[in-house]
Amino acid sequence: MSAAGDFVDDTLQREGSWYRAEEMRHRFGSTIQYYGASVGAVRGTVRDALRRHAGLTHDEVTALSSELWEVPVYERRLAAVVLLQSKVELLTNSDLTRIEGFVRDAHMPSIVDPFAVDVVGPLVEGLTGQPRARADAVLDRWAGDPDVWLRRASLMAPLRALRAGGGDWDGFVRRARIAADAMPAETTPDRTPQDSSPDQEAVDAVLDAVAERRPELRLTFRR
Repeated sequence: MSAAGDFVDDTLQREGSWYRAEEMRHRFGSTIQYYGASVGAVRGTVRDALRRHAGLTHDEVTALSSELWEVPVYERRLAAVVLLQSKVELLTNSDLTRIEGFVRDAHMPSIVDPFAVDVVGPLVEGLTGQPRARADAVLDRWAGDPDVWLRRASLMAPLRALRAGGGDWDGFVRRARIAADAMPAETTPDRTPQDSSPDQEAVDAVLDAVAERRPELRLTFRR
């Protein structure tokens, strides 16, 4: 591992506790491991790592995110999200390929949603011209993907901008329509047929976020 990766992993293990790890296992499931560190500890650890290793380049940041993600530990993967969120200004539309792999592997809202809202959304909002067009095309493709978590990410991505009064509403509506027509996701260990669909939950979350301040924004098709 890199020096920064070692620092993050060692610190998260020190910040962990067995009783919190058990509570997280009960809440999120046993398909991933847990150190039992709090969200605040994860954020603080990434912040300290970036201070210790100031001036990381784009390639170093993305490589570190992959290094953290590689080991299936919840706090390490959340740290990868926080890292990319902290350095989102370095990211480009080509980084959506890496993020897509992370989202496909995540299978839980507590990881997918921060990726979508705090990384993908700001990344896309910061692009213009051809890079923006390419990023929009990627999100359109995600919206129609058989992977329900990728569909969820495409729909959650504009939430922050829309809630703030901006954002690409037309793009959201287009992707909501694409997702509505997409193939139903297969049942997975963390989702039963009785559960509401993660992508449907994403649509509802965005509509709820804009309903009070922007009531004119409504879907124009039947879901």
